[in-house]
Amino acid sequence: MPETSAHRLAPAGDVPFAMTSSVQVPPERYYDRGFFELEKKQLWYRSWQLACRLQEIPKPNDFVEYEICDQSLLVVRQPDRSVKAFFNVCPHRATQIGKGAGTFPGGQLTCPFHGWRWHVDGSSAFVYGEQGFAPECVRREDIALRECRVEVWGDSVWINLDANAGPLADALQPAAGMLEGVAIQNWRVKWWQETILNANWKMAQEAFMEGWHVMRTHPQLTLGAGEASPPDKLRYRTFPNGHCSFESMALDTDFHSYDVMLASSQLLADGLDAMAIDRDMTVLEGIRHRLSPGASVRDAVAREMRAYNEGAGIPMPAGIERQPLWWSGMVYLFPNIFYLPMYGNALAYRIRPHNDDPEWCRFEVWSLTTWPETYPAERARLRGRFDRADADNWPLIPIQDFSNIERQQRGLHALGFPGLRLATEWEAGIANMHRELDRRLGRG
Repeated sequence: MPETSAHRLAPAGDVPFAMTSSVQVPPERYYDRGFFELEKKQLWYRSWQLACRLQEIPKPNDFVEYEICDQSLLVVRQPDRSVKAFFNVCPHRATQIGKGAGTFPGGQLTCPFHGWRWHVDGSSAFVYGEQGFAPECVRREDIALRECRVEVWGDSVWINLDANAGPLADALQPAAGMLEGVAIQNWRVKWWQETILNANWKMAQEAFMEGWHVMRTHPQLTLGAGEASPPDKLRYRTFPNGHCSFESMALDTDFHSYDVMLASSQLLADGLDAMAIDRDMTVLEGIRHRLSPGASVRDAVAREMRAYNEGAGIPMPAGIERQPLWWSGMVYLFPNIFYLPMYGNALAYRIRPHNDDPEWCRFEVWSLTTWPETYPAERARLRGRFDRADADNWPLIPIQDFSNIERQQRGLHALGFPGLRLATEWEAGIANMHRELDRRLGRG
């Protein structure tokens, strides 16, 4: 595959199948077992990752299990409403203490095998049969549950299995600042569900680092333009730490015509129930008869959305409508989180390895919105795990996206396939992610 010297990258230490070009990706990075094992050790065991939303553990003693590769962690709300995370293993005979999500009765974690118990802060509460152990086997400081690093940002709990990891803020910047500009801290779960895909976690997420697949994968979103829809209508940016984003360039001048704006928003409401939702469509429909000839559609939408939100008690910080991401776009937070904001809502993805297998991934989808401040803080619960083609439970747009991903994974194994070819601008975020991955895999 030809390349220019401008696209060549510096060697990445002893990383196998390393990125040596910014426009080529070796296929083995998506299925080789040795590469996957290196990812486990140097990426997943040492990186900040979103473990749960605070809404999943709203009350003291609530917990949720977070699984990554062959590791299981318990994220637990404390009596003072802080959060701790523990490796999910009894120090007696390695039994996993909790599964799924729930509440620890009486504020104690109990091993289902021999009944050892711990307070929700991880300290030992009770050792059944303690008299039968050598004293050095049951010292309270030794049998306390082992903690991992925890920080809270964006109304979510982030964990790091590496006790020596740097601060979360350093890992998320500068992309996190873009999301703070559209009030990520106010987003709450509207719905949340998942699917299992026969594809590497990177392959699954790379589809969402660019928007020019819309023409073929989501033809309805081009509103009839088809191949005449330009692939370069988005502004793509890459950042340190492996993050990237894109935004619509149309917002540099003005918003779309009213009819185009209404139609595109309606497609999102119908095909996703995310980004644009029913209440937004009520507001947008109401503008039709109040829009003066020649008036700015964008200004009218911003004005009417603010009036509605303030009347409904929905938080809308001052000036948020001047943020390009409030209108649409995407922010990717390395290694595996996506946010696609719009109108105070967002579509969010979390993609991670499944069953410790490099060719399977667990793909979760959230529809997030900003609820009125008076709404009760209900616990967020996974609605279910559904087949990727289940039209009764998946909106149209995710089904369309899922349809390509497993076909890509199978294609990687084609004899004679030398690797992926990346567009220099539209797919720069993919190359940026792989460069950051190599940096982390090559560290000591």
